Amino acid sequence: MSDVGTLPERESMEFDVVIVGAGPAGLSAAIRLKQLDPDLSVVVLEKGSEVGAHILSGCVLDPSALDRLLPEWRGEGGPDAIPVEAERFHVYGPQGGIRLPTMLMPKLMHNRGCFVVELGPLCRWLAEKA
Repeated sequence: MSDVGTLPERESMEFDVVIVGAGPAGLSAAIRLKQLDPDLSVVVLEKGSEVGAHILSGCVLDPSALDRLLPEWRGEGGPDAIPVEAERFHVYGPQGGIRLPTMLMPKLMHNRGCFVVELGPLCRWLAEKA
């Protein structure tokens, strides 16, 4: 009978950097770290069965950060990115809705130059780059 206080030896692996979460931020961090120092050992831990398994939504992506991180991303067969071509703002209430003029919206709400993307495929593509 073994002693309760004695545990079997565990396997271990050493890394310079451990990133928890394979979402857009974690994967971008891994890519940037390897760009800065290719010899750095970086691992990304993901709780899902695969990268993107827990990311089910889409978003409006401002491409400026992705342009700085991976300047050639548009020509590399990345995820489908649909350019924002028009914007409409509506206010809804119990009696229905009304459309607001775009010029009344703050600049933060304007999305021209951005893309509509699914985050799951975007993360899987970033994982390939990482």
